[in-house]
Amino acid sequence: MDAARARRLADRIQQVVAEMLERRIKDPRLGFVTVTDARITADLRDATVYYTVFGSEAERADTAAALESARGVIRSEVGRQTGLRHTPTLTFTHDPLPGSAKHIDDLLVEAKTRDEEIARRAEGASHAGDADPYRKPESDDEEPEGEPSGRAGSPAT
Repeated sequence: MDAARARRLADRIQQVVAEMLERRIKDPRLGFVTVTDARITADLRDATVYYTVFGSEAERADTAAALESARGVIRSEVGRQTGLRHTPTLTFTHDPLPGSAKHIDDLLVEAKTRDEEIARRAEGASHAGDADPYRKPESDDEEPEGEPSGRAGSPAT
C-alpha cells in the first residue's frame, strides 16, 4: 500500500477516535484522554492508537479498561467514516512520550542549576598558570630563531 495513503488513513483514524472519545463514549472510567498518534500497518489490517491520560496510575488503568470495552463501537465508527472494505483492528497503547518529556525537562533544569553553581564558583577564580599561556619572544624587536624577517608566508623583498 502507498505510504502516503496509509499515513492519511492513520490521521483520519486518529481524528475519528478522538471525536468518539469526546462526544459518544460516556464511560465513567474514561479519564482525561488525549489521542496523540495513530499508526496503521501497510496492509491496512491493524491500527495502533496512542493515547495519554492526565492523572494517576489508577486513572490510566481505568481509562485502558474503558477503551478496551469501547473498542468495538469505536472500530465500527472508524469503518463507517473511512469507507474501507475491511476495517482495521484497533489496538490502544498508552503513549509514554509526555512522561519522557517531563523527565528530560527535569534533567535540563538540574543541568542549568549545576551550570549556575559552577559559574558562581568561577566568579572570583584566577588562572592556575599565566593568563596567556602562549610563548612570545622576549622583546618585540627580537626575532625568534629560525624565522626570516618579514611576515610569515610572504616572500622577502
